[in-house]
Amino acid sequence: MARKQQTGTVLKDQNDKSIVVGVSWLQRDRIYKKARRKITKFVVHDESNKATVGDRVLIEESRPISKTKRWRLVDVLDRVEVAEIQPSEIDSEAALAGTPDSAGSED
Repeated sequence: MARKQQTGTVLKDQNDKSIVVGVSWLQRDRIYKKARRKITKFVVHDESNKATVGDRVLIEESRPISKTKRWRLVDVLDRVEVAEIQPSEIDSEAALAGTPDSAGSED
């Protein structure tokens, strides 16, 4: 029997060898027939910690690895470039430099 496979986006990668992957799907309203987007979260085993937040990944059903992990990472399909510097660091550097943008001058 073939194992189920899903593609989704990595939502969390803080734990060692574990990621949380969100798989979105549409559910139709019973009365109004309007499609509503739903997200199912899967806890996935990532042995080499190669997936990061925002990556698009392919996951596959597996034997139970822990209490909540029933899926394993097969491949990282699309990588997301993450900035090395955080937005809070940019604001503090601008304030230290004394640029006119950070002073709030109006023309």
